[in-house]
Amino acid sequence: MTQRLSAEARKQALSELSGWTETAGREAIGRTFTFGDFNQAFGFMTRAALVAEKMNHHPEWKNVYKTVEVVLSTHDAGGVTALDVELAKAMNAIARQAGPG
Repeated sequence: MTQRLSAEARKQALSELSGWTETAGREAIGRTFTFGDFNQAFGFMTRAALVAEKMNHHPEWKNVYKTVEVVLSTHDAGGVTALDVELAKAMNAIARQAGPG
């Protein structure tokens, strides 16, 4: 099982993750991505889903038209782990390729 990050390690990781913040009320990180239209948002989700499946680490997310809200936490560890940070970095890279976000 992946180890949960300490509060200090989580803050350090967030300082290196553009757009990601701690999620209020729980030990998780989140970001809202905004794209030019639904096709860009859905394309982002499709590419991110492939990465998440390969990692066997799946996000909590919601899509409404051109926005995608993402929350990452490793449920088995009870909080944020290196897997969440890795997936957040991958999502940021995918968003840059998908269009405005």
